[in-house]
Amino acid sequence: MTSGFTTSKGWLLAILISLSPALMAGEVSVAVAANFTDTTRTLASHFEQETGHTVSASFGSTGKLYAQIKNGAPFDVFMAADIRRPERIEQEGDGVASSRFTYARGKLALWSPKPEAFDSAPHYLTEQTFARLAIANPKTAPYGLAAQQALEQMNLWSSLQPKLVRGDSIAQTFQFVASGNAQAGFVALSQVKAWPEEKGTLWPVPQNYYQPIDQQAILLNRASNNDAAKAWLAFLKSPAALSIIQDYGYDTVE
Repeated sequence: MTSGFTTSKGWLLAILISLSPALMAGEVSVAVAANFTDTTRTLASHFEQETGHTVSASFGSTGKLYAQIKNGAPFDVFMAADIRRPERIEQEGDGVASSRFTYARGKLALWSPKPEAFDSAPHYLTEQTFARLAIANPKTAPYGLAAQQALEQMNLWSSLQPKLVRGDSIAQTFQFVASGNAQAGFVALSQVKAWPEEKGTLWPVPQNYYQPIDQQAILLNRASNNDAAKAWLAFLKSPAALSIIQDYGYDTVE
């Protein structure tokens, strides 16, 4: 009788041990800047396999995601495309102090899906042989602000106003160009790298033409005790995650 009871306890312990990762698994809800969509999906797949936690991601412009968080949207982590909004989240008491860090540095590119659309990007922009040029809204999307800064650096911002079409986010901006509604546009280099079709014509904008696009993440207050959220932020700093982020066309910051 005693040995049978002991054996039963042993099986029960083995079952509990085998189930413990599933029992401990949690979910993290992440608000992510639109430029980081494809990268996030790849990262999430690796993270879920590694930890058993689940990632629920919502994508949009940094400005709109910030507004949603301020209006009570139930996110655990904010992954912006700039420093300013996560910094404000921290200063305004909506984020966990000292949890903010730079997870990627973005790169701006002028892109057209048409092969050999231009030889010299500055000449192409100056001549304005296109009907429409797409940029993200500089007021809500950091990549749109970077595009404005680049055009100002080239003294073309004012002259190009009649031909600019503005996307609400960098994702919508990319779609304007990919669909042909705009002949070219300023997009995230990472989006072009993830584009499954022919790459067309690409000009990586010199990084001294715009302020660094340092993309920061922060743990939000509602998730201060969420182990899955904390694990996600830790994962973003891991060598495996940094390698994925670099493969998608971003720089990483020590």
